[in-house]
Amino acid sequence: MTRIVRYAFAEYGERFDPAPDTLVLDIGMKTVPGVIDHHHPDAEAECAASLVAKYPRLVLDHIAASPGPDAPRSGAPEAAPLTIITHRLPDFDSLAAIYISLKILETGGVDPGLRKIAAYAKLVDSALLPKTIDLSGTPYALLRAMFSGSKKSEDENNRERLKEGLKFMRALHALASAGQEIVEDPRLFAGIDRYDRARRKVQGDYTTYLSDLVRSKIFRLDLPATGGVPSRRTVDGLLVTNPRSFLLKEWAHRDRENPALGEGFSFIVTNYGNSHYGLGVDPTRSINLRGLGDRLNLRERDKRRSTGAREGKEWYEGNCPLFDYRIIVSPQGDTILSAAEIMEEVFAFGDGRYL
Repeated sequence: MTRIVRYAFAEYGERFDPAPDTLVLDIGMKTVPGVIDHHHPDAEAECAASLVAKYPRLVLDHIAASPGPDAPRSGAPEAAPLTIITHRLPDFDSLAAIYISLKILETGGVDPGLRKIAAYAKLVDSALLPKTIDLSGTPYALLRAMFSGSKKSEDENNRERLKEGLKFMRALHALASAGQEIVEDPRLFAGIDRYDRARRKVQGDYTTYLSDLVRSKIFRLDLPATGGVPSRRTVDGLLVTNPRSFLLKEWAHRDRENPALGEGFSFIVTNYGNSHYGLGVDPTRSINLRGLGDRLNLRERDKRRSTGAREGKEWYEGNCPLFDYRIIVSPQGDTILSAAEIMEEVFAFGDGRYL
């Protein structure tokens, strides 16, 4: 049975309730049949793709008819169109969740290849790819390379990411099902032009990281340790404005030459156009940012009230089990805090200072 599949893209953090003939993936702020998201405190320590693979009934119990694994097909459908909603600029996890959901609807279950993709997506989404692997031989970096540097509109980017991402997942599924290692393999997709170009782009991105490093500010601060007796760990941090490296986080965590402590930049702050900020720590260092999101939200509210600005959305503080307060993200294009004000809160939180 064929079924038309339609796609829609929503803002990060948007809330959804289940709706007929609709799947909401990697967004929605709940985990129930029809809405499968991990960005909320009650979620398990899973990503969207691994939740779909672990609980296929969340898809099957909500959607009645099988659409098949690909984008919309021609011809008269025999069932109502299926709408899939994910966040804007879909990433590896959301694309994997979409692909796995469509295969579940097609076959009625989760095969070993899909489980391998789900496990890999969880590794990627939790930023736990081993630092020793060759990034040019891992699917995450190849897909990031394919998406980076686009000059198209956001709507075009959303559609292009969806098209290329599902094609990529289909190829990855075939390799995983055939028993190939997918965490790291320098031969991955060898001989396919667009993936070979992506591999070369990943290899060249380290030079771009070094140029970003020249323009960055390095600092040191003490961050809360995760688990056990309350304590603090001293780490090196990096503030980068408008980074051009699409794998900045991965290179910075691996860097042993430029951080003063020689343990990589464990805390990274990125600033895009003075309107969108991302803050995150290296999960292998067992540190967190719990409490910093509250400080930033309070500072944001106070400045809005004092300047007469309208109320804004909250900063996301990574308060779900998978992230465990290791990331903080500003409302998309909607913070009125300056980089200096944000760093004041960072330094007050971690007794930090520029080096």
